[in-house]
Amino acid sequence: MKDINLAERAVTMNDIKIAAKGVQVYYADTHAIKDVNVEIEDKTVTAFIGPSGCGKSTFLRTLNRMNDTIDICRVEGDIRIDGEDIYDPKVDPVQLRAKVGMVFQKPNPFPKSIYDNVAYGPKIHGLARNKADLDEIVEKALRRGAIWDEVKDRLHAPGTGLSGGQQQRLCIARAVATEPEVLLMDEPCSALDPIATAQVEELIDELRQSYSVVIVTHSMQQAARVSQKTAFFHLGNLVEFGETDKIFTNPEDPRTESYISGRIG
Repeated sequence: MKDINLAERAVTMNDIKIAAKGVQVYYADTHAIKDVNVEIEDKTVTAFIGPSGCGKSTFLRTLNRMNDTIDICRVEGDIRIDGEDIYDPKVDPVQLRAKVGMVFQKPNPFPKSIYDNVAYGPKIHGLARNKADLDEIVEKALRRGAIWDEVKDRLHAPGTGLSGGQQQRLCIARAVATEPEVLLMDEPCSALDPIATAQVEELIDELRQSYSVVIVTHSMQQAARVSQKTAFFHLGNLVEFGETDKIFTNPEDPRTESYISGRIG
C-alpha cells in the first residue's frame, strides 16, 4: 500500500511548467479560444490535436506571446510559466521567447550560414563571452538538434542549402541554442517526407529529457507516437486533456471519440 502512495505522490509532484487558467483569445470580434484551462508538465511532450481552425495553433502562440505581433488579437486570462505571469507588463516578450523556443511548420532558416543561424540567439542574449564560448554553444545546440555530424564540416555554408528535414533540425538547434525551458512546435513535420519526419520525431523524444515540449500536430498517429499527454481542441474549446494512451483508447467526451475515429475533422 505504501508503494502505491509513493507512486501517486510522484505523479502529483511532477513539476507543472505551464499553467493556463480562463484563457480567451479574440481576433477583433471573433472568439477564437474559449475559456481554456490546462496544466502542462515539465520534461513531457504534450500534443495539441483537433480539426483545422480549432484553435490549437492560436493557443500555442499564447504561450510565448506570439499573438502580440497581431494587432487585432486580444488575450485574456492567466498564463504562468514556473509561476510567473507571462503577460505581466514587466515581462519582456523578447526575453520570454528566449525561454520559450518555437519551431514553425515550414523550416525557416535565416539567410545566413549554418553557424550564424545557431549563434544568432546566443549573441543577442549575451550568452557567450567570447568566440570559444560561442563555438561550444553552437556545437552543443547542433548536437541537440541531431544534425552536428551532417554539418560539422560545412558550418559556414548557407543554412538554406540544406534539405527540408535538415533545415527543420537546424531550426530546432537554433531554438535550443538560447537554453530555453519550453519548446513549442507548430506542426514541425507537416512539410517533411516520412524519413525526415521519423528523424524529427526521434529528436522530440530525446528533447523531452531537457524541456517541456508542446507540439501542435494534425497527425493523430504522430501525437500517439511522440506525446505523453494530449489535448483535444474543437471550435476553440479544450474538450479533453489527459494521458495520450487514454485519450486515444478510452476518451471521455463523445466529440473526442468522434474525432479520433474520423467522424469529425
